[in-house]
Amino acid sequence: MSIKQISVFLENKPGKLEEMTALLAEKGIDMRAISLAETKDFGIARLIADDVLSAVNVLRDGDFIAKLTPVLAYAVPNEPGGLHKLLTFFRQEDVNIEYMYSSLGGSASARAYMIFRVADTERAEAALTSRGLVPLTQEEISLA
Repeated sequence: MSIKQISVFLENKPGKLEEMTALLAEKGIDMRAISLAETKDFGIARLIADDVLSAVNVLRDGDFIAKLTPVLAYAVPNEPGGLHKLLTFFRQEDVNIEYMYSSLGGSASARAYMIFRVADTERAEAALTSRGLVPLTQEEISLA
């Protein structure tokens, strides 16, 4: 099952990222993963939050442009080759990865969570599930 990622457009100037995180902190929203990409004039913060609907509403109410995007999340062993094994399944199923980022998962950090954006989330999920891979749910990410 895909999870929801929040993409937030940020002006590329000092304080904008801090302003975004302040809004989330004030409302008690925890970020589980975050990635930041930038260009000269703007950046895109991509994040997974423990309460995705509250987070996107808080950001929009705070005058941020925020949208929800389906992404896939998988737990991988936090060991050498853990990611490689997962990526092998992606290649074997001809799933192209548009971008990815990670977050440590679980209290003992025995595994990492990998977040993947692919062109066709449903097809990729079905193909990978046929290989025995089980994606994380929104609830599992939220409780990590």
